Amino acid sequence: MTDTIAELRLPTQELRDDIPFFTKTLGMKLDSIYPADDPAIGVFSGHGLRLRIERGATEAPGTIRILTDDPDGFAEGARRLTAPNGTKIEIEERNPPLVMPETVHSFVVRRLKDQAPWIIGRAGMHYRDLVPDRLGGSIIASHIRIPDGGPVPDMVHFHKVGFQLIFCIHGWVDVVYEDQGDKMRLTAGDCFIQPPEIRHRVLEASDNVQVIEIGVPAEHVTEIDHEMTLPTPHLRPEREWQGQRFVYNKAEGAEWAPFRLPGYICRDTTIAANTKGVAGVQVVRRGEGAPQWAAHDTDIHFTFVMNGTLTLEGQGREPFQLEQGDAFVIPPGMKTRLSEPSADVELLEVTLPGVFNTTLGDPSA
Repeated sequence: MTDTIAELRLPTQELRDDIPFFTKTLGMKLDSIYPADDPAIGVFSGHGLRLRIERGATEAPGTIRILTDDPDGFAEGARRLTAPNGTKIEIEERNPPLVMPETVHSFVVRRLKDQAPWIIGRAGMHYRDLVPDRLGGSIIASHIRIPDGGPVPDMVHFHKVGFQLIFCIHGWVDVVYEDQGDKMRLTAGDCFIQPPEIRHRVLEASDNVQVIEIGVPAEHVTEIDHEMTLPTPHLRPEREWQGQRFVYNKAEGAEWAPFRLPGYICRDTTIAANTKGVAGVQVVRRGEGAPQWAAHDTDIHFTFVMNGTLTLEGQGREPFQLEQGDAFVIPPGMKTRLSEPSADVELLEVTLPGVFNTTLGDPSA
């Protein structure tokens, strides 16, 4: 088998000046140097990187980012350095803590007929943004579709998130998860929650499968795991990832109960219980009685119209006639009413946190 090595070439004016910086300051090894009488090329290795520093090279000096678990103990605590050859060095934490931005509350209505663009994202999936302002970076809500069925060109990966929901609204998709057994098929009305950093892989999908994906915060890192093979040998349904359990909730056979808003019923996906209240997910249908005005006190309140029609009334706002494919966000304290629901209306409600208060009352009161 051929032994192959890759090098990154950087320029220098005087190699002798670079050697102590790259070996002592950055802790790299000098692997080779030549010619002996007037060194012009030095090869350094370390931190998963191999550098060829060459006198007269025409490339720009560039920037090297070094990620370490102990940034304060690396390079005497300096976070920004410049090598003698002009290369800039950035020292960062290898696994920085997840930053949850403060929610910038707003009233958002996103309608399918507004024809927001579909963007081709990871693994060839098409994404439609349902909350364009992302509430200040606190949440991303995406309508995702895979137009052509068959195997999905995905790899074992994980997300550094606080919460993530995958809710299927059309078709089916097969996914395999770490410590959860063999592949599972998500069909319309079913959902997964992907606890932070659980390894998983999308295997196959039907034609035009569509899902709603909610991620918190909006900007989060997806990392590929090149070592793990799925499915894993152990079945551990009780395992927790950062306090959250994996959830596979099926629509078939679900029990319906009165919803928090009069005039509607709901089925609980058990997500609030399995995330210890981080988030709650309800599927909502038309019930008995007249819809009423109400306000909530949760931080993030997102709703997607999966079927049917209804009117969204907001205090001091013109009413919105909503239909399948539309989405909206209601900020805390704002009085709204979901009126004139069709008999077949079905809503997906996602809230963070999952336990909160609802106050009923006419806006004129």
